[in-house]
Amino acid sequence: MYKTKTLREKIRLFMIILIPILITQVSMYAMNFFDTIMSGRAGAADLAGVAIGSSLWVPVQMAVVGILMAMSPIVAQLTGANEEEKIPFTVQQGIYVSIGLGVVVTLIGTFLIDPILGLMDLEDRVQHVAKYYIITIGLGMIPHFIYNLLRSYIDGLGHTRISMAIILISLPLNIVFNYIFIFGKLGLPAFGGIGAGIASGLTFLVNLILSILIVHYVRPFRGHKIFHKFVKPSLKEWFSQLRLGLPIGFSIFFEVSIFSAVTFMLSVYSTNTIAAHQAAINFASFLYMIPLSIAMSLTIAVGFEIGAKRIQDAKTYSYMGIISGVIIAFLAGGIIYLLDDQVAHLYSDHQEVIELTKHFLYYAIFFQFADAVGAPVQGILRGYKDVNITFWMSLVSYWLIGLPSGWLFANYTNLDAFGYWLGLIVGLSAGAITLFGRMYYLQNKLAKQM
Repeated sequence: MYKTKTLREKIRLFMIILIPILITQVSMYAMNFFDTIMSGRAGAADLAGVAIGSSLWVPVQMAVVGILMAMSPIVAQLTGANEEEKIPFTVQQGIYVSIGLGVVVTLIGTFLIDPILGLMDLEDRVQHVAKYYIITIGLGMIPHFIYNLLRSYIDGLGHTRISMAIILISLPLNIVFNYIFIFGKLGLPAFGGIGAGIASGLTFLVNLILSILIVHYVRPFRGHKIFHKFVKPSLKEWFSQLRLGLPIGFSIFFEVSIFSAVTFMLSVYSTNTIAAHQAAINFASFLYMIPLSIAMSLTIAVGFEIGAKRIQDAKTYSYMGIISGVIIAFLAGGIIYLLDDQVAHLYSDHQEVIELTKHFLYYAIFFQFADAVGAPVQGILRGYKDVNITFWMSLVSYWLIGLPSGWLFANYTNLDAFGYWLGLIVGLSAGAITLFGRMYYLQNKLAKQM
């Protein structure tokens, strides 16, 4: 990161940060994308099982990754304030936090997997795949969390191309692992959807090894000497990071978990409906990586400018990011509308699943516009370290407005399963509007103070 003076310089720096993050996020989600597609080729039950397993795993891992994302604005603001000497201590404490969170999630998951799956009316094969998909992917959970902490540190310094390089190395390996474990190659049995969990767990380990090597040996990271000598754990620093990270993590959890809640509610429908829902939500989430990447870039840029007390520059980056998100939403909506049939065929060759997937995709078009504003604004607010209010806004918008609306549409109109998707649109739109209002208020408040 560096100081910019003109709008042109800001756009150039923003794109330098954004493009590697975008490639990284798309590639990371491509792992789940290929898990879903390749599991679907193993059978509808495997696809549905991975759908249920993902709906449990993804919200939890996204929540923890969200907590660890606090490292990006912390590092960005320390860099902007010329206090880089504090970074090694901060990152080491963050590694301790990531390990601790991994242990806590593992213990909780051990006791809750069976009871949660038992509450759902699933076919035996679907439940079996879902359970062991979660268990196998969970074996790579702690490496995944440590990697994301290191990635947030790397990105916070503005070196987003490093994260891109790591994921571009590991993604092809993930596809190979999927092929081996899902379909049973190299003398191994065909694990079906469970094999996708094994493949992802191994890929998480590869990501961690690559990130440690880079941080330890490559400039400018090796100058911080993160892995040379570890300091003792500091509860004060843990709480400081968690105060910022927990609201971020839970805000992401509320947004992501509402999709999982919809998947649970759809469990009363047929396996084909569940499979079609998962296929459509998987593709829509794939496109969501674009506004999410914009949000992560904004956190770094805004955090750097706020650390340097350049309030107007932070505001310029903010609106630059929102406008970018809206433009992308039009493009993403057009892709879904024009290529719905091709997208549906990616996930299944079963005609009923294809038709249901196409119907779900039409609703996904409207997701894009809510996310175009909501996701970038969340990234902006993280850059300001304003996270507590957004936590409550996310809770109300997604769970007290979106989900109940979906239930009403599904049960009291003829929309059936599609009613839940209409409720998602309502919740995401409510979140985008309230978050934008918070950003506008905060920026005006800071401008008056300065």
